[in-house]
Amino acid sequence: MGKLNSPTTPSDDDLTALHKGRCGDAFRVLGPHGIGKARRLTVFHPGLAAVHVISADGSHDLPRLQGDVFSGPIPEGSYRLRAQDGTGREWEFEDPYRFGPILGEIDLHLIGEGTHHRLWQALGAHVRTHEDVTGTHFAVWAPNAQRVSVVGDFNNWDGRLHVMRRCNGSGVWEIFLPGISEGALYKYEILDAQGDLILKADPVGFGSQHPPEKASMVRNIAGYGWHDAAWLDRRAKAQDRGAPISIYEVHLGSWRRKRDEGGRYLSYKELAKELVAYAVEMGFTHLELLPVSEFPFDGSWGYQPVGLYAPTIRFGPPHEFRDLVDAAHQAGLGVLLDWVPGHFPTDAHGLVRFDGTALYEHADPREGFHQDWNTLIYNYGRTEVKNYLIANAVYWLQEYHVDGLRVDAVASMLYRDYSRKPGQWVPNKDGGRENYEAIAFLQDMNIAAYAEAPGIMTVAEESTSFPKVSAPVDAGGLGFGYKWNMGWMNDTLRYMSRAPIHRKYHHDQMTFGLMYAFSENFVLPISHDEVVHGKGSMLRKMPGDEWQQFANLRTYYGFMWTHPGKKLLFMGCEFGQPEEWNHNAELNWQAAARPLNAGLSSLVRDLNQLYRDTPALHLLDADPKGFQWLRNDAEQSILAYLRLGGAEHPPVAVLCNMTPVPRHGFRIGLPHAGAWREAINTDATIYGGSGQGNLGGVTAEAKPLDGQPASASVTLPPLSVVVLIADD
Repeated sequence: MGKLNSPTTPSDDDLTALHKGRCGDAFRVLGPHGIGKARRLTVFHPGLAAVHVISADGSHDLPRLQGDVFSGPIPEGSYRLRAQDGTGREWEFEDPYRFGPILGEIDLHLIGEGTHHRLWQALGAHVRTHEDVTGTHFAVWAPNAQRVSVVGDFNNWDGRLHVMRRCNGSGVWEIFLPGISEGALYKYEILDAQGDLILKADPVGFGSQHPPEKASMVRNIAGYGWHDAAWLDRRAKAQDRGAPISIYEVHLGSWRRKRDEGGRYLSYKELAKELVAYAVEMGFTHLELLPVSEFPFDGSWGYQPVGLYAPTIRFGPPHEFRDLVDAAHQAGLGVLLDWVPGHFPTDAHGLVRFDGTALYEHADPREGFHQDWNTLIYNYGRTEVKNYLIANAVYWLQEYHVDGLRVDAVASMLYRDYSRKPGQWVPNKDGGRENYEAIAFLQDMNIAAYAEAPGIMTVAEESTSFPKVSAPVDAGGLGFGYKWNMGWMNDTLRYMSRAPIHRKYHHDQMTFGLMYAFSENFVLPISHDEVVHGKGSMLRKMPGDEWQQFANLRTYYGFMWTHPGKKLLFMGCEFGQPEEWNHNAELNWQAAARPLNAGLSSLVRDLNQLYRDTPALHLLDADPKGFQWLRNDAEQSILAYLRLGGAEHPPVAVLCNMTPVPRHGFRIGLPHAGAWREAINTDATIYGGSGQGNLGGVTAEAKPLDGQPASASVTLPPLSVVVLIADD
């Protein structure tokens, strides 16, 4: 029971405020007040003909005080209410104003301090038992509101009912609503400082309606039974710098659809079977999912989220998303989520001017409005906002066992002048362009993520030369585990799009990445961004006729999988989908079955297997000791290099011929004489190539060349990568 006040009759001002929905302190007026024989109960409920109090000594009529307010003395002890409407219908219910607060001083202190890394355990809607009654506890941060109410079908969306309790100047409002359970739809009705009413979804809601509907939904996310302990035990080793990491990036709504059921989405449970099995069969080590946080507009692909704490209902409820993660883990796959803390959309039911003020965003559009995306930028300097985002990162890692977060658009966060002209941005306190508050947020987020969920990985999509993105925070870095190598991707794709006859003039586009390849822990990304907005598919970026396009793409993947850095490939690129990606339809699986497409798919599967099984190809991905040039021949468009692991691991020689001219009798230096096995030849007939090669291997002789003590004569097929591994 909460604190009991003097049992005075509500004043006329109180009664007027209740009826007009202007009462911001309903717990002061409503519910039981006083002690002993002086105890009085006040109930406000529009539309009732009568209210009765049911207690241990029977049923008592609660007199009508004025309008829809009933008030009178009640005995000590617990009670329930029985109501009658004008039709004679009668029902019983618990009075929400008889329940004491749930949030304690520690929660409120940590929220105010901005250090509540379990924020979702305090805020949001939680199904629970409180004072021996089952219901849902609602809590929301809205510090500048005059009044906040929970509204839903259960109260006819009437904000005069279920006005929340303001918690000790913390800006948090809470209420326990008995009888509200899983599946209930709700929003917060907020009376702002100007007297205007606002309807908002729950910023920490665990579920939502199907878009385009906008209400939050009560979801009980407790009690899931995980079966992934074995994966979690070995996760840290599977995700460190020396591990083979090959990521399959997926948009869940367009990977596959049920064509025989009107093209509906696959559910999380269906994806747990079909997607997981496919990724395992293809040899990938990780799934990376485009954002699953609830979002209103399909065309944003999830990158304009409204419900950061709610897995999108498009594919099923929260526990079923856990089924997908759990199935991936049991199959040995890690799961990464694209995470969007850089901006949020202006949808009215979202965070924009949440309590009538620029609460989550900056008030000044020079700081708070994203011109590129017409979205709003979080105010990272506000402790509660920073905490909201850091807690969200921890939430996905803890509650859904995801293995890492790929952070979207980091460059836009790091610089105050990102995509802005002079005069359109506000300098930092030192007059510079760096966003100190965003930098501190990213550092603190990474510290919290790695501390709260050991073994996870965070990945930055960062396209500038900002230093030490993947260096530890205590070494002056941002603290990410990995960084996308956008420079490598842009340079090499420009090179591969050129006709082979011109490539010798642009050879540096394939080699420049080695100048900085070990400055960060890099992921080589061929992501969804490369196959949308008129950029065409990966296959159609390649020059020449269809056979040459496939040959070029096979060559590019051979180069990518043997180049230092972890790998990421967007869905459809593994089989050379002819068309640009379309989020409104499934991948072109009919094309995937054609011989050249199937050959490319087989190559990607074999490259993944080779990458995983060969320490020299992954152990020193982020260490210059793992790479050594053999030949860098711009005139012939040939790249030849060694990949090295530990002293006990056989070295790997990679020979890339970027022209359609075969090179027979091409002599190349090698680390030692003896047999070298041809582990991959991208021109093999099983991949759709011409079948030229080295009959399974070559023999190196003790004839020094290229700074090596031995050399071998090899055949370099047209447009190909040949991988030779020293036999033990």
